[in-house]
Amino acid sequence: MNLDLAGLAFDTGGRLLVQKTLAGLPPGSTITVTGRDPFLTLHLRAWCRTAGHGATTDDGRVQVVKGRQDADRWARAERAGEPGTVTRRPPGHWGLAARGALLEAGGPEPAYDLADRDVVWADLAPRLYAHAAAAQWDPATAVPWDSPFTLPADIEAAVVQIMTYLVENEQAALVIPARLLTRIHPHFHEVVGLLAVQAADEARHVDVFTRRALYTGGRMGTSSAGGRASLASLLAEPDFTLASFLLSVLGEGTFVYLLTFLDRYAPDPVTQTVTRLARADEARHVAFGVAHLEHQSTSDPTMLGRLRGAIERRHDVLIDTAGLNQDVFDALLLLAAGDWTPEALTRGHLAVQQLQADMDTGRRRHLSRLGFPDDEAAELSALHTRNFM
Repeated sequence: MNLDLAGLAFDTGGRLLVQKTLAGLPPGSTITVTGRDPFLTLHLRAWCRTAGHGATTDDGRVQVVKGRQDADRWARAERAGEPGTVTRRPPGHWGLAARGALLEAGGPEPAYDLADRDVVWADLAPRLYAHAAAAQWDPATAVPWDSPFTLPADIEAAVVQIMTYLVENEQAALVIPARLLTRIHPHFHEVVGLLAVQAADEARHVDVFTRRALYTGGRMGTSSAGGRASLASLLAEPDFTLASFLLSVLGEGTFVYLLTFLDRYAPDPVTQTVTRLARADEARHVAFGVAHLEHQSTSDPTMLGRLRGAIERRHDVLIDTAGLNQDVFDALLLLAAGDWTPEALTRGHLAVQQLQADMDTGRRRHLSRLGFPDDEAAELSALHTRNFM
């Protein structure tokens, strides 16, 4: 078989033509390569030595004898599963290869401690990831930063305090998925992508809540030791399932109600917009947490006991802390009241009480959905941190 490269140099495309011609031939086959490039013989012979092919020259022509190196290279190759199928326990040597890729034998074998589908997966994950990617919003254009408004100083101070509290909690909600996703086998790329988007959501929330807190040029509010202790107990949980449960199902599940409350009582368009946008993101995080736990419950009969143990351990760790920052509670009350009249403050207090009751109802509903009897769900919900998250 003859291959004429004409004026094409070997290093500007000639190699590809030689490779393409050899690819369809069995080992031992010969092709004759000719061309006008003065360095063709030099480059082609050097490449043949590297690629495992034989090469002889005769009057400007190069006889290339296909070797076995390329065939041997892929003789022990395997597929990294199939593109549309999630493997139960993908081996470490699949590593960063795309699902369904043909893997050359050898290479590194990185260790992923979260490499079991039943530990990390949820059938809803691909759909949630697609929704999360499509639902990303730009703080610069989605929030009406230019909308003029003026609030009474004490109402503005209440907003600043609440935003300070939200930033603190969202920073914990950012760190946890960011840390977890590095431990997951890349074969479960939908889950990795979903957690990456979740971390990006939280980073965006930190940004907009900080900008709203400083919107009028003031300073950030207070951060209580009890609040930071509550969040530190979340960061201390190493187990993927339990961390997801405590953060996404209980913590963010509770936070959704707080953001709904702030949307309702927001005294200005910026506060209303940032809390409304964040609530939509948080609802998606909760949906994945619940779906993941429902998936795992089908294969792990001990799961409910583990979840209960996580709640009780966290409660015991936080039992001596003060709970929700009093400044935050007062700010929520004042925001719902709107002014300082006794009647308004009474309404505000009732609104905050109703918020806490709604939070409890939501936690109980999620716990019941995971399989806890109603009385046990009520008991466990009551043990949840008073810091909300």
